[in-house]
Amino acid sequence: MTDFFVALRFMTRLPTPPLTAERAADSGAAAPWLPAVGAVVGALVALFVALGAGVSPWVGALLGVLAWVIVTGGLHLDGLGDVADGIGAAHGNAERFLEVARDPHTGSFGVMAIVLQIAAKLILLATMAATAEADLVSLLVVLALVGAWARWGVLVIASVVPPLGQGLARRLAAGVEGRIAGVLGIALTIVSLFAAPILVAAVPLALGLALYWRLRIGGVNGDAHGASIEIMESALLLLLVMV
Repeated sequence: MTDFFVALRFMTRLPTPPLTAERAADSGAAAPWLPAVGAVVGALVALFVALGAGVSPWVGALLGVLAWVIVTGGLHLDGLGDVADGIGAAHGNAERFLEVARDPHTGSFGVMAIVLQIAAKLILLATMAATAEADLVSLLVVLALVGAWARWGVLVIASVVPPLGQGLARRLAAGVEGRIAGVLGIALTIVSLFAAPILVAAVPLALGLALYWRLRIGGVNGDAHGASIEIMESALLLLLVMV
């Protein structure tokens, strides 16, 4: 379970057993566990949504969004903001994209992207919490699948899109095997077909994001992976609400 704890420490702020500095930094070896970490995140969000939904769907949604941000430490939102700034300034130039994305300051594109993302999750979770089917078990299963699919998308993107620079994306790519990503995708598909078939749309969504990163900036970095997670989570929530 060490690699799972490495992935949990890397992708969340949840407590884990003590790890050596070398193992804690081995994000590549932890890559296959990312969907499992996503399931944990989604299940925790569902618990808070259900807790607040007894008062109001909006209270449940607010607690769910807060849990989402706190559990992940805002890691993926930060990536989304950096990517929005980078794409807005780079105009397809990969070097310029990396330069802007690494800037610790957040520009107007980044602020708009983060605000819109939080608003989208708030509205979509409130809509889910207001439905008659939004019992705790359903929310746990569905939101766990949303979190798992979003991080499975990272495995797909890391498998087919070259990494930019020498950072996280390169370490993840070194630890991702297409065969493992395929097996995990099949497992998630089987569960989704029983729980929420629309979530299988995560497969073309992940491939579409991979194509976008490849054509727009010629590769992917850690911020792009974080942005991909946020985009897939919101897109899957939207599909759930629509059906």
